[in-house]
Amino acid sequence: MMKTFTLLFALLIASTGFSQNSPIDFEAGGFGADWTWTVFENETNPPLEIIANPDPTGVNTSSTVAKFTALQAGAPFAGCETMHGADIGTFDLTADNAIVKIMVWKSVISDVGIKFVQPNSASTGEFKVANTLVNQWEELTFDFTAKIGEPESVGIDQLVVFPDFDARTSDNIIYFDNITFGDGTLGLSDANQIMVSAYPNPVANNWNIRSNEPIKNIRISSLTGASIIAVNPNSTDHSLDLSFLTAGIYFAIVETQYG
Repeated sequence: MMKTFTLLFALLIASTGFSQNSPIDFEAGGFGADWTWTVFENETNPPLEIIANPDPTGVNTSSTVAKFTALQAGAPFAGCETMHGADIGTFDLTADNAIVKIMVWKSVISDVGIKFVQPNSASTGEFKVANTLVNQWEELTFDFTAKIGEPESVGIDQLVVFPDFDARTSDNIIYFDNITFGDGTLGLSDANQIMVSAYPNPVANNWNIRSNEPIKNIRISSLTGASIIAVNPNSTDHSLDLSFLTAGIYFAIVETQYG
């Protein structure tokens, strides 16, 4: 029996204003790979590396990931951060993006930390979640909803990741990938997990859709339901030229198919 999974996006077409660049997937043409990541409090501060996925199995079959080397002599809170005023963009924490997820591959059990920072260095403070699996990919969820509406959650322009928030007895290699932002309502109970990413949003020209399963249909419509685009890519990657659309909000349905 053929099964389908439909993911509904609210697609915003705009060229100005606040925007958040996600998902951070480190893929060519995506977000994260060409950002300026600064490593801190890690003794000699070896740079963050963007490499081929060393274990493309389980929940993460993507091609490219980030590699962080946490040195034994580094501080427990050694980490990496994006550049202020660039990279992730400028945004507020809201009910639509306060559930943050990250995939990690670690050889040890320890906390992973995430925090957001404003241009004046005020921050949300780090939220920490420990991995429960070793030597395989695992997705961790961080709930920032308690920070919605606080002064430090407005005008954020920097992401900080603490991949191995712990005192170490040796150097540890941590891989991380697919940092996403959402409201926590989308999920998939099927044993075969489907991952769909679409970027950028807002979009001015090309909108890119990527899935780990073949994309069957992509349909874009106006808020009134009028059909604008309907394509059948039958591939795992597709790009749409949306430069002809006027500024506004549109709905996009991406349907994947698997057996």
